[in-house]
Amino acid sequence: MAWNEPGGNSNDQDPWGGRRGGGRQGPPDLDEALRKLQDNLNRLMGGRRRPGDDSGTGKGGGLGLVMIGFVVLAALWLYSAVYVVDEQEQAVILRFGKYHETVGPGLNLYFPPIDRKFQENVTRERAYSKQGQMLTEDENIIEVPLTVQYRVSNLQEFVLNVDQPEISLQHATDSALRHVVGSTSMDQVLTEGREQMATDVKERLQRFLDTYKTGITVTQVNIQSAAAPREVQEAFDDVIRAREDEQREKNQAEAYANGVVPEARGQAQRILEDANGYREEVVSRAQGEADRFTKLATEYRKAPEVTRQRLYLETMQDVLSSSSKVLVSGGEGQNNLLYLPLDKMVDGRAPAATPVPPSVQSGAAETLPRANSDLQRDLRSRESR
Repeated sequence: MAWNEPGGNSNDQDPWGGRRGGGRQGPPDLDEALRKLQDNLNRLMGGRRRPGDDSGTGKGGGLGLVMIGFVVLAALWLYSAVYVVDEQEQAVILRFGKYHETVGPGLNLYFPPIDRKFQENVTRERAYSKQGQMLTEDENIIEVPLTVQYRVSNLQEFVLNVDQPEISLQHATDSALRHVVGSTSMDQVLTEGREQMATDVKERLQRFLDTYKTGITVTQVNIQSAAAPREVQEAFDDVIRAREDEQREKNQAEAYANGVVPEARGQAQRILEDANGYREEVVSRAQGEADRFTKLATEYRKAPEVTRQRLYLETMQDVLSSSSKVLVSGGEGQNNLLYLPLDKMVDGRAPAATPVPPSVQSGAAETLPRANSDLQRDLRSRESR
């Protein structure tokens, strides 16, 4: 039944829970709700509300609010003062703006606002990339991209000595790169000189950072393929292709020279060895012939007839040993010829005759007519007997 229907109890109760003619009328008051909350807090803090005081809290209520605020502030301060340093991190504490200590891994406490904390990862490798146009030693403009890898090695110097140390690293990198590229020719920058350039840039950059005491250690400098500006890229490509063709022709020529020159040197050495051998042979033979002639002349002076006969026999042996037949003519006025089957006799002797030296051949040509006349004379003397 609705509260305002006839015959109901609308005269005794309204929809807000009040009764007509007495008690409260209308919705609950917000001020009353706040006063109830404040009274409850006062009771918790030990304060008492004065009877009939509806205007606000008493002295005990104000003290309770201050204590609550103090507890909240203390909790917030403690929350911000306690911090954890990871295994890969370090923290630098400044007390009244002055360096106090460097904190390692673990749970730590500092006292803000009199202390300030700077916490950084000191083991992670960081990278910085740069690309720009540089002027080489031979006054050519090229674009050189590079990447610098570094880490924080001294957190105290990193925090205190230089304002924005990573910006200083970028400026030092630009200075070191321009110095190295400016002292290198374009060919070295574009081809095989990049590794040496990276090493030079790293050394010079580290010297700059050590001088500034930035607390940064450069671990690696990588220089990618340098290129010419886009406006002249085609001309640079033609130059590079021409240089590659030149190098290829040089390699082919060197390969051909490496194949021909050793062969020619070998042939020349073989000719020299043959000439040396022929010289030694001729000299040795001449010395032997000279010694033989000297000794023969000595023996000839001692016994001319015996030596002459021995020379004759040796000569005839050398001449006739290579013939298979021997014809002996008769004396004067005789036509008969004596045939000796010396070919059968020769077949049973040595299978091959030794070559006759030229000196012996010439001596035999001179001695053979005389040997024939001596042989005929010997035959006639035997017949007469």
